[in-house]
Parts: sequence; structure tokens; C-alpha cells
Amino acid sequence: MDNQRLILLLVFSFSVVMLWDAWQKQGQPPPGRTAITAQQAAAGPGAAIPTPMATPGPSAAPLSASALPAAALPAAVSVAKALVKTDLFNAEISSQGGDLIRLELTQHRATGDMSRDFLLFDNGEQHIYEAQSGLIGEGLPNHKTLFQFAASDYRLKDGQDTLEVRLQAPAVNGLKVAKIYTFHRGSYLIDVAYEIVNEGALPFAAPAYFQTVRDGKSPEGDPKMVSTFTGAAVYTEQDKYQKLSFEDVAKDKKKHAQKADNGWIALIQHYFVSAWLPQDKTEREYFTRKVGDDLYSIGVIVPVPAVAPGASGRVMVQLYAGPQEQEKLAKIAPGLNLVVDYGWLTIVAAPLFWVLELIHRWVGNWGWAIIGLTVLLKLIFFPLSAASYKSMAKMKMVTPKLAKLKELYADDRGRLNQEMMELYKREKINPLGGCLPIVVQIPVFISLYWVLLGTVEMRHAPWLGWIMDLSAKDPYFILPLLMGATMLVQTRLNPTPPDPIQAKVMLFMPIVFTGMFLFSPAGLVLYWTVNNLLSIAQQWQITRLIEAGKKVA
Repeated sequence: MDNQRLILLLVFSFSVVMLWDAWQKQGQPPPGRTAITAQQAAAGPGAAIPTPMATPGPSAAPLSASALPAAALPAAVSVAKALVKTDLFNAEISSQGGDLIRLELTQHRATGDMSRDFLLFDNGEQHIYEAQSGLIGEGLPNHKTLFQFAASDYRLKDGQDTLEVRLQAPAVNGLKVAKIYTFHRGSYLIDVAYEIVNEGALPFAAPAYFQTVRDGKSPEGDPKMVSTFTGAAVYTEQDKYQKLSFEDVAKDKKKHAQKADNGWIALIQHYFVSAWLPQDKTEREYFTRKVGDDLYSIGVIVPVPAVAPGASGRVMVQLYAGPQEQEKLAKIAPGLNLVVDYGWLTIVAAPLFWVLELIHRWVGNWGWAIIGLTVLLKLIFFPLSAASYKSMAKMKMVTPKLAKLKELYADDRGRLNQEMMELYKREKINPLGGCLPIVVQIPVFISLYWVLLGTVEMRHAPWLGWIMDLSAKDPYFILPLLMGATMLVQTRLNPTPPDPIQAKVMLFMPIVFTGMFLFSPAGLVLYWTVNNLLSIAQQWQITRLIEAGKKVA
């Protein structure tokens, strides 16, 4: 197999990956969501309060299904909102349930509009994504209870490391319950806590739930060429990392242990994640469920330490809501960095990104880091590439002899193949010599595609000049055209196929690849262009030496 056929192999392999992703995407529920009914609007997202399968801790009181749902707020009740501003967030908290209903990430721009902040949580008509919590028990405050704020505007001031937002629930049977959000400077972690003061005559014991409610809509600007995962994920030491699509949630599929004393549960979308992170060794019960028309809930139930009469208690679970920055996620919780989705080539893509990030620390720019990685990969594959180019250079020299053999044995296919094999043997040419280097590089190429597509570090990362986002297409298509030109030069350096039709197909391949790369991430096109330039230099030098009769190392 000569180099031209290997190009066809690369096209085929890449096409198979695209078709596989398209097939998977077809099996997922539709990305759009239907309008929320009036009943859901009155009750609020996630109207169903989770019921633990069993008592989650020794301090929890037994529950029955009839004791669970709290009454929904009447539609006429006015719901107040508190605005929260920190160095990383612009947030809105609703007095209904104390839900975190809107969350802007001020350090990340909106997809397609660099003038706006990226919106992660939203309770608008087009998209539902909220964080809710509550206590489980008759009359206890939950995500439908009307809380009261101490203020309507909260700001993290200069010199302040934390910002606390306290909401007070109506007292019930001598219980005073406050819901407390604590925001931290420089961190996407938010502490969500309940403080319980028991002024009643009986001890308090009830579990608490923390859930995220989201529709099944794909995030804004989600790439159309392939499907990035949007759905739930659960991690425990026992079952490790498990993904659940919204379709899995709707069908109540369980891929994980529901009760554990470790791990976390998350909602994942392209580049960003929200995750509930109970304290380690705390007994917990994970749940996922469909709660409405194209509306899903994922969360965790944890026990509240028993609170005796006249005493107070507290329960807290951290919420991470922010970008999928792998190094930081790995430090927050075991396995949390796995939410970065590289598809089925994670085993190659993960170390590839690690090297890329290491180079970035030295050069300070992701574009130059990609170029550095390309050079490094070229050096690693140099022996294989050299063997390939030597084989192609020799093939180019014997092309006239091959053409003559084809002319002599045009009517005898078997004899033609036999004579060609004899020619290869005499000239010490391996016709498969050009195969291995490209076959080896195919998984590297596809893995790098996923790295550039799936890592938030590449999102809106500039290189130079007109390339302001390495994860998006080149706005002026300069890099794809340059890449096509380098492929054309490579084609000219390769031996001309003896078959005229095959020769025309090979000349057409640069045009096909240019079309494929027009809408690919600019970082990927940059990698392929630089790789082509290095290959041209190496191939030209080896061909020149062989034609001059010199030995190539």
C-alpha cells in the first residue's frame, strides 16, 4: 500500500469516528425542550422532592411517601430575588426554596458573543438549570418554601475572602432553619449549608437533599460536527466514573451504587460542570430522575446530625459550578477531572493534554504549545517517518519500471503482480513501508481533535493575529487553505501512481481535506499544517539523498 492509499485510510478512519458520534447522537433525546406547563411553572423546576430508598443515616427519621410533597407556592405569590456578585460569579438566588437560579461566570465569555458573560445556571423560558436543596420531612423547608433574605444585594468586597448569604425559613414546631450560601474568592466552590436551631420539645432528625435540575437542551454553541456529552455523571470508589445520559435518567437506568460514603454526582455539558460534593465518609444516597417534560434532576441525600432540644446542628454540601479545568478539578475531589470527555480515546488524549499543558507553562500561549507538541511528536515518530519516506523515495525512482511492467502485462493480472513483487524484492522496497507511520498517527490525530474540542483551556484561547479562538474554526479560512497547499506539495513529492484514475484521485485529495478542515478547530488545523511542513522538509531531504545515491540513516 503506497502513501496515497494511506491518505484514503485516514479519511475513512476519521469518517468512521464522525459516523459513530452521529449514530450515538441520534439515539439521545431531542436537544430542544417543550414549553413548561402552567402547573410546573407554579411548582417550580424539580417539583418532586426526592425520597430516600432507605434511611440514609442513623439519625434520620423514618419517612413515608405520603409525608413528602410540600405544597407548591400559589402563582400569585411574589418571589423575591437576591443578587450576588463575586470575583467569579454574578448570581441570583430566589426566595422560593433559596434556589440558585442564575449563575454567570464572569471569567468566561458567552459562546458566539464575547461581550457577554457565560451563563451556566438559568431559569428562563428557553433553558432551565438550577441548584436546589431542602430538608425531607413534613413541614420542613424545601425548594418550594418561601425564605426571607437579610438583604437583596450581596457583593464580595476588596480584601474579603468569603461572602455569606443567609436565608431564613419560617419557624415550624420550634425549629428555626437557615439556609446559608458561602462564596469564596478565586474559587468555583460554593458551600450550601443548613443551620438548624431546635427550640422545640422533641429531638430533630431528618435527611437533607441537594439537587440540580436541568432540561435536556444542548448548551449554546455545542459543536454540530460531533456530539459532546450532556448529562449526568456519578463517581464512587466502588464503581468509579459512570455517565448517564438524560435518556438513561428517563428510563431510570442505574449504572452506579446508589448508597456510598464517598464520591460525587454531577451534571456535565460542553466545557462546564456542576457537581455536588458531600464531605468524605459521609453516608449518602445518589439519585437521578425525570421530574417533568424534558426536565431532569440529579442529586444526593445526606443525613443531618441529630439535634437535641435546645441545641443546634448544621449540614453542608459543597457545590462546584464552573469550567472543566482538569488540574484544579483533580485537586477538588477524586475523579472529578474525568468529567472532561475525550470519548473512546481517553487513554491517548489524557496524556496528550498533559504534555500540551506542560509545554504551555513554558511558552505561555496555547497556539505555540500546539506547535511545540507537533515538533515533539514528529521527533518521536521520526524513525518511522524516515522509513516511510525512504520507501516512498525508492518507489518514486522505480515508477517508470512499474509503468513498463503494467504495459507489458496489461492482460495478465497475476503475472503483473508477480513481476511487481520481484521488482520490489530486487530494489529492496517494502510496499507497505509507508503504512505504519500514518496508522500510528491516526489515534494521535483524533485524540488531539478531542483535546481541542473538549478542553475549556482551549476555549477562546488566542494564538496570533486573526486566530482568537483555537477551539473554533479559522474565521478567514487561511489556515485550512495553507494546510491544503502543504498537502498538495506532499502529493507532488510522492511517487505518481501508475493508474491514471488513482493519480487524479490523489491530486483531488488536498481539496477534499481542505473542505474537511474548513470548519475544524483552528488548533487542529494548525497542528496538521505544521506537521505537513515538517514532513515536507524530511521527505524532501530523504528523497534528495536517495536520488543522489547516498545512504540515509
